[in-house]
Amino acid sequence: MKSILLVLITLIGLIGCAQTHAFQRISVRVNQIDLNLEFADTSKLRQQGLMHRKQLCGHCGMLFRYDKAKIASMWMKNTYIPLDIAFITANGEVVEIKTLQPHDLTSVKSSRPVLYALEMNQGWFAENNVKAGDKFHFIPTP
Repeated sequence: MKSILLVLITLIGLIGCAQTHAFQRISVRVNQIDLNLEFADTSKLRQQGLMHRKQLCGHCGMLFRYDKAKIASMWMKNTYIPLDIAFITANGEVVEIKTLQPHDLTSVKSSRPVLYALEMNQGWFAENNVKAGDKFHFIPTP
């Protein structure tokens, strides 16, 4: 009886850990490139981020929106994909782009207050000539 109870408790715990939240999508444009991104605009979604993913398509990414402009801080706990992160102001200006390594618990911070952070596959920003000073524009949904 104890072993059955232990198995059930373990299964319930695993189901809870595997639970993910659904992300809405948001469209943005930078340097004539349109992106349809996953949008992490709540505390729960920001905490989940891209954790536990094994891959990300070529032009896929996740845009994080904070409740207010702040010095943003990101880490790569339980994240398998090498990423780059662009820290972006409320008016869409890229402040800087930093590289993130899988499973690295080092906190990577923006150098000044930002409202957004965009995670893309490592190298995406360089390959698409997106750099500090460039502007992201939100594309209204019909």
